[in-house]
Amino acid sequence: MSDFRTDERLERDSDLLTKIGLCELRLMKDGRWPWLVLVPQRPDVSEIFDLTPLDQTMLTFETTLVAEALKQVTGATKINTGALGNIVRQLHVHVIARSEGDPNWPGPVWSHGTAVPRAEADAKAFTAKLLDALNP
Repeated sequence: MSDFRTDERLERDSDLLTKIGLCELRLMKDGRWPWLVLVPQRPDVSEIFDLTPLDQTMLTFETTLVAEALKQVTGATKINTGALGNIVRQLHVHVIARSEGDPNWPGPVWSHGTAVPRAEADAKAFTAKLLDALNP
């Protein structure tokens, strides 16, 4: 049994969509962007280099898998990925679909304005499309 627990801030700010293999796949509740988060299911990990070489490979694979599905579903201009961890120390990778004209394009999504709640119907429709793209 693992001691893994998702950071309470990630739980509060996102919804669990599925577990891929290594990672939980979560959807941020801020409806301004199609914004996903991958959380490796490993306790006490804050940096990519804290993972085993196999887990590093899996994280790269799962990040690519999710980024490709997100691009397919959204038709975004650019997919941004990042593992910052300055506030939430638990290792997590953001995968965000960006398009010209979206809020704060081409600037960063962090600390831009106030989060806009994602409508439940929109979240369900987006999740269904994304999970379909992940499991063709």
